[in-house]
Order: sequence, then structure tokens, then C-alpha cells
Amino acid sequence: MRLLLYTAGSDADAWIDALRHALPAARIEPWPGPAASAADYALVWKAPPELLRDLRRVKAVFNLGAGVDAIVGDPALPPEVCLVRLEDAGMAEQMAEYVCHAVLRRYREFDAYAQQQRAGLWQPRRRTSKRAFGVGILGLGALGTAVATALTPFGFPLRGWSRARKQIAGIATFAGASELDAFLSGACVLVCLLPLTRDTQGLLDRATLSQLPRDAYVVNVSRGALVVDQDLLALLDSGHIGGAMLDVFRDEPLPPEHRFWHHPRVALTPHISAVTQVDESVAQIADKIRRIEAGLPITGIVARERGY
Repeated sequence: MRLLLYTAGSDADAWIDALRHALPAARIEPWPGPAASAADYALVWKAPPELLRDLRRVKAVFNLGAGVDAIVGDPALPPEVCLVRLEDAGMAEQMAEYVCHAVLRRYREFDAYAQQQRAGLWQPRRRTSKRAFGVGILGLGALGTAVATALTPFGFPLRGWSRARKQIAGIATFAGASELDAFLSGACVLVCLLPLTRDTQGLLDRATLSQLPRDAYVVNVSRGALVVDQDLLALLDSGHIGGAMLDVFRDEPLPPEHRFWHHPRVALTPHISAVTQVDESVAQIADKIRRIEAGLPITGIVARERGY
């Protein structure tokens, strides 16, 4: 069995070592080098078109990351190829940590206390009632559900929105475009965990974000292109949006001239909310390859027309 590996990152050696351990009988071939057309499986991250075009005979292409937006719409990838995404692989725990921090940071007003410290003010602030502090999770896939589960013990009123109807214990759920405004209206903190698709590109524009309660807080840990930057900035400047914690951006690294860097109501991090864990990912991929080889079904197959 021949496995072709390509990653645009600097961690190719770590992937190769983990794959050799998990699949000792497989031949691991980094690209460029071998002919992609000779591979049985391809494991890729941000692969160039010349590689994707040559993958017609592989049994599956595994995307080495949670988001498939960089590959799913690439016309170079043959339409008949089975594209498989990572499911969790150590990312859910990291995402839950990040989002819980962001929600608690806003609820306990740590940014305000930091400003008071810089001003030399000793001034306890009146605590907001948890019953009035709704947390909205935009996207109830594997990561969104994990985040909701992690937030449950804190006692915030939780609500979630998804494209199709879902039922999750302890969460008020909304579905479809007709229920989006109602979902947003009760979210004092909006956590964005949607995949980037044709339908979600630019979803969080001025009209949509204006449906949030005044002084709402926006947390984006999915993809930067879901947010219209200038619209978010305008609402931050006007005070309708009270603040934002952003981990993902339309252009990464974030250009030095971008206003997000120095906006007083923006906290940002360099796309680190959930980093792909190599060992956990390889264990999942190896299990799926063994199932395919045995003629068994697998999960995580991307619906190309849907975008995730």
C-alpha cells in the first residue's frame, strides 16, 4: 500500500514518523517525488493544483485539518475522488478550552479590569446575572457540540444554530435561515464555529451582526471569511458590538496595517484555538484506511456539493 503525503506546513517529518508507526506495512512517499497517480491514498494539506489533478486513482484523499474549504472547491481535485476530513483528532478539547476562556473573560469583565489596572482604579464592578447572559453557538457540528458540552457546567443559557435541525440536551436549538435572527437576538456572546462554504462566506455582515443584543461579544474560531471585517469594525466603533475575540482572519498572517491589531475592543490570537494533533490524526486516518481496505464504511466523507 502506497501513501502519498504533502503538507504546506513544516511538520512533514512528524507526519511521516507517525504514519510509519501506525501503518508499518505501508510505503510512505512525500510529494514532490513519486507520481501521485501511483498512490493508493493521499494525505494532504493545502496541496497545489498539479498534485490534486493527478489523484484520480486513489481510494481516498485525507485532508490534514478540520477545515476543508481550501480543497473542497478546488477544480483541480477530480470530482470522483473520495475526500475525507478529520473528525476532532484532539481539536475539540483545545477548542473548548479557548471558547470557555473567551466566554468567561467576557462574563467576568477581565478586559475592563485590565483597563482599570492600567488606570490605577480599584473599582469592583456589578456582576451580570447569568440568566441574562445568553451564549450562542453558531454551528453545531462536532466542535460546536463539544464547546456546548464544555460550557454547560457554567450555567449560562445556551443556544445553538445549525443549517439542519438538531436536538441537544440543555441547549435551545435553532435551524435554517428563517430562525437565524431569533437565534442571534439572545446571544450576548456569539461563538462562530461554522465551516466556510458558499452559504457562509460573509454571513456575519452588518445586517446579521446588528441582530445581536447591544454590547454583544463576538468570538470567531472557524474561518475569517465568515466575517465582513469592515462591518464588524463599524459596529465595534459604534458600540453596538462591545468586543471581539478573533483567532481566524481573511488574510493570514493578519496584515500589519489591519485595524484589528490595535482596536481597543479586539483581542486576537494567531489561529491557535485548535491546532491539528499529528498522533491523534494519524490514528484516526490509519483506522479509516484499514476499514476501507476491509470493505467497511467510514465516517467523515465530505459532501462536495455542500462544502463540508
